[in-house]
Amino acid sequence: MTHTWILKRNCSLTPRQSAAAYILLCTGSFGIALFFLVQGIWIVLAFALLEMAAVGWALLHYARHALDVERIALTERSLLVERIDAGRRSQYRFDPTRTRIAPPLPRVQKLIRLEAPGATLEIGSYVSEAIRQQVALELARAMRGHPARLR
Repeated sequence: MTHTWILKRNCSLTPRQSAAAYILLCTGSFGIALFFLVQGIWIVLAFALLEMAAVGWALLHYARHALDVERIALTERSLLVERIDAGRRSQYRFDPTRTRIAPPLPRVQKLIRLEAPGATLEIGSYVSEAIRQQVALELARAMRGHPARLR
């Protein structure tokens, strides 16, 4: 039996929607700047360029991280954590019989810590503290009832 948890950011816009919003903002801002440029007031265009560069940088950063996710899968043989951060994929595999779950502690440790001999991994950075607490409890409960531990 496989237990799976998916921890992802709560993002309002997909990367494609972010690009569409940026194009819409540029159209409006440069349209107004063009009107003033025709009137001979070129400084408005300079500020529009500066403004759209800042908004573009912010939306690019947002879009790169909008699809960040952590997938945790507990099977009979392994505890697999797959993390996608800004398009970079990494996988961590633990032996569920030798892995300890350290739940988040207020003011001390904000993330869920997986501790195994020779490896430590913190997870849950994409979700709220309440969800981290819930996932830590569910994961610990599932690992206590793990078939390999019952033998």
